[in-house]
Amino acid sequence: MSEELKYGELTQKIIGCAMKVHSKMKNGYNELVYSRCLAIEFDKAGIKYQKELELPIYYDEIMVSKRRVDFMVEDKVVVELKAITELTNENLAQGLNYLECHQLEIGLLINFGSKSLQFKRLINQRKLQALKNVVNPIQNLINPRS
Repeated sequence: MSEELKYGELTQKIIGCAMKVHSKMKNGYNELVYSRCLAIEFDKAGIKYQKELELPIYYDEIMVSKRRVDFMVEDKVVVELKAITELTNENLAQGLNYLECHQLEIGLLINFGSKSLQFKRLINQRKLQALKNVVNPIQNLINPRS
């Protein structure tokens, strides 16, 4: 599987749940309403999640703050919700910063505030690259480096 599609099946399920919520509720509500509706859809779909999970933010290995993510789905995918007219580059940058700060690989930024549901798949390229660079000891036995 290509790295761009990591957790692809799970993110598709999450987006499907969000589409159901947006289809029923349309735009015009605040984030909290959509968050509660999305939790209901996750429950119906059998998707495991933690809601408003508080994660620490570190600087030089010292905790400097905490940030709540809207959803942590199956301990793999961070889901950030918005209810704004249009997603901005600032929203995307914020989402990517959360991934990098918490050393997570994949996230979704979902906006219920526009006429059509908007979603962006967020990929922490640094984390994925670091994982690619991890030395596989079994592979080294098969193909030792000179």
